[in-house]
Amino acid sequence: MNNYILQSRVFGLLRWVLIALLVVATVFPFYYMAMMSFVPIEDLLRNPLRIVPDFGSVTIETYQRVIASEEEGGFGFGRFMRNSAIVAVAATMLTMVLAVPASYAMTRLRFAGRRTISAAFLAVYMFPTIIIAVPIFVGFQLLGLGTSLFGLTIAYIALTVPVSVHMLRSYLKGIPESIDEAALMDGASRWRILTRITVPLAMPTIMSTALYSFMIAWNEFLFALLFLSAKQDLWTVSLGLTRLADGQEVSRTILMAGSVLLTIPIVVLYGIAERWLTDGLTAGANKG
Repeated sequence: MNNYILQSRVFGLLRWVLIALLVVATVFPFYYMAMMSFVPIEDLLRNPLRIVPDFGSVTIETYQRVIASEEEGGFGFGRFMRNSAIVAVAATMLTMVLAVPASYAMTRLRFAGRRTISAAFLAVYMFPTIIIAVPIFVGFQLLGLGTSLFGLTIAYIALTVPVSVHMLRSYLKGIPESIDEAALMDGASRWRILTRITVPLAMPTIMSTALYSFMIAWNEFLFALLFLSAKQDLWTVSLGLTRLADGQEVSRTILMAGSVLLTIPIVVLYGIAERWLTDGLTAGANKG
């Protein structure tokens, strides 16, 4: 056996070992969290180190209690998830409406101060959230929007637009400007070029950027705490989860069920977006 064959076999074995370790490190925490959420608290206390549950005792009672309203003896996660969905969907849609034309303008149009504006977007993107959170909250309080889902949505746009413009601008730079020039010579307007040519070609990045913006708005905690802490009926799901984590009488199974409910929408949307990403890439290839 020569050295080439020996090295090929060793690295081939190490590759599968590394893949197995990464899969275990990625999947096992979510599996254990989901497993605990379906196990009665009595079974968990009897055997806290159990990895495989007793399928005969699996129950969804924990989820029913987490989702039910306070009046029904639950923790109100159904309302928290509805509030989070409203804020995250609205913030994502408004972010894309603003970020797509802005990124197109900074990559295709020539105007005074373009480099300065581009650098400003990057600078805001690099600021820690805590630095801009308090000034935004104070300003919104003066405008009377400090304790509302509408105000929180607008505040999230301040977080998601800079990063979205930065991501889209990098992709649009890779689309040849000769396509726009040919369309202009054929009489197409800038708006028509943006909506009929640039957006379809950039759809994979637009979808991934929208998903990233949704994840920021769905999981964000600091702004939600500043804006909504005084109004529990407007809490988002991230605030609701802290209520479970801080409760002295809340069982671990309840906390794990809340964590699963916080995670599932992101996983589902990623699965949907992945299919759209593939379709977008194929459509872009067909357009040549």
